Amino acid sequence: MENTKLRRRVLATATATVAVGALALAGLTGVASAGPPGTTAPAVSADSLSPGLLAALERDLGLDADAARTRIAGEYRAAAIAAGLEKSLGTSFAGARVSGDKADLTVSTTDASEAALITKAGARAEVVGHSLDRLEAVKDALDKAALSKAPKNVPVWYVDVAANRVVVNAASTSAGEAFVKAAGVGDQLVTVARSTEQPRALADIRGGDAYYMGGGGRCSVGFSVTRGGTQNGFVTAGHCGRVGTTTNGVNQQAQGSFQGSTFPGRDYAWVATNANWVPKPLVNGYGRGDVTVTGSTPSVVGASVCRSGSTTGWHCGTIQQLNTSVTYPEGTISGVTRTSVCAEPGDSGGAYISGSQAQGVTSGGSGNCSSGGTTYFQPLLPALQAYGLTLVTSGGTPPTTPPPTDQPGGTWAAGTTYAVGATVTYGGATYRCLQGHTAQAGWTPAAVPALWQRI
Repeated sequence: MENTKLRRRVLATATATVAVGALALAGLTGVASAGPPGTTAPAVSADSLSPGLLAALERDLGLDADAARTRIAGEYRAAAIAAGLEKSLGTSFAGARVSGDKADLTVSTTDASEAALITKAGARAEVVGHSLDRLEAVKDALDKAALSKAPKNVPVWYVDVAANRVVVNAASTSAGEAFVKAAGVGDQLVTVARSTEQPRALADIRGGDAYYMGGGGRCSVGFSVTRGGTQNGFVTAGHCGRVGTTTNGVNQQAQGSFQGSTFPGRDYAWVATNANWVPKPLVNGYGRGDVTVTGSTPSVVGASVCRSGSTTGWHCGTIQQLNTSVTYPEGTISGVTRTSVCAEPGDSGGAYISGSQAQGVTSGGSGNCSSGGTTYFQPLLPALQAYGLTLVTSGGTPPTTPPPTDQPGGTWAAGTTYAVGATVTYGGATYRCLQGHTAQAGWTPAAVPALWQRI
């Protein structure tokens, strides 16, 4: 259950096809962080929203500045509460999602006795029949079947937390049913749905800027990163290049080369750049002002998400499903996030962002930005973990909670500078540092999954 384990560590459709391309980040600068479960999220200043993000949210989601402020503050709060409840509920946790302009949070459980706990934390409780672990076990079985033989005419499958089912999208009911049968999972927890999707990989140091592969083609920068404290670079889509592929930047000058690349299976890569390129915690706003990246806390289902790409600029939508599997002509990609954001050729590899929190890099999709479409992004944190990378941020703080009045003890201590890979104990558990930082009061390992992985 690789996908399930990875989710635990880091947290905490259309007929026209979209060709490969890169996307960029959109976000908030100086946005107040979400409060602890059961509290009201701090207000998000309208001035803190990037002009590009505001314009895209208004165009794509119909949100004015006030509505955008309210929704994003609610989404930050929802992400923090959902992460805490997932840990508290354990095996009975059945997923989380937000809805409405205020990002009202719903958390599902298989245990009716836990409804009061969910309500007290500030979410609406929903009692369902199947835990998220059980549904993801079914999806994992489908993933394994696809690894041995990619299914024909079955482009996408995912866990739908709202329906409490695994959904298999297929060109025909018979194709979907044949795939389910071949995987040996039965149909008790699976819904086969007809779909006209024909996804394929989007192919053709500021997020969203174009770069060019030595062998031809164009993609976009995802997020600026460093490795080992000295090597600069950026993350992008794995299908854009293989290890050793050289790149030229947006100015057509020599830039760097691919150091790691995974595709299919996953869709992430990183490019090490030469000394002429300085990584910035920015995303190209395409005439609307650059966006500053302050962190990488994953958002939940239903949250707004925006992207910026070298072909289509800024576009926004919502997160539809996490941990989705999608079949391209080259093979099956697992663990991507399904969104309603559109994309077009040239947008691949670029960044997705919710508020100021980096989410991932564009993988592929279907449709276009005239008629609409569906796009998939590769979550960022697995890519950082795979290659030992550190996200470049503005130095802003990730969402935090006030320090508890009763510290549970351990070796973790506020004011200490931790490097990637450092281990600490806290509350009787051991954690490994995911991103180098100086600990602040409230940034306890259990409270900030973007910084610490429980081991």
